[in-house]
Amino acid sequence: MSDITIRLATLDDASQLAWLAAQLGYPTTEADMAWRLAELLQQANDAIWVATGGQGDVVAWMHLYVDRNLLTNPVAMVGGLVVDSAHRRQGIGRILMLHAEVWGRAHGCEAVYIKSNVTREGAREFYESLGYTVIKTQYALLKELE
Repeated sequence: MSDITIRLATLDDASQLAWLAAQLGYPTTEADMAWRLAELLQQANDAIWVATGGQGDVVAWMHLYVDRNLLTNPVAMVGGLVVDSAHRRQGIGRILMLHAEVWGRAHGCEAVYIKSNVTREGAREFYESLGYTVIKTQYALLKELE
């Protein structure tokens, strides 16, 4: 893992971020990813970190944002974390989650919050190994806007 570098994402990463998002179960086009990435890169309370391998290819990404609401103090929300299937279990996710904690403290957050699909048992075990605790289960509902 010595050839892994962590850096902030750029627009040039859009195609690789889209490819990795599909591995997580969120297929998207490069154009859509580029549009979303461009929007988020302009936000002071959002950060997209990437891990690159020895050839400079993006092998993982993590999106963080500050979640502010009336019910809780600010938390650093992990909007997404994916490590390429060929690079899992090498410590890359652990390094990215450490970045989340540092970034969260720097942005006045009192915790890092992450949601994981209940079908991803390995992901839950990974987060628990880092000291995260399951605090609730819930329904996720969506209504598309016309």
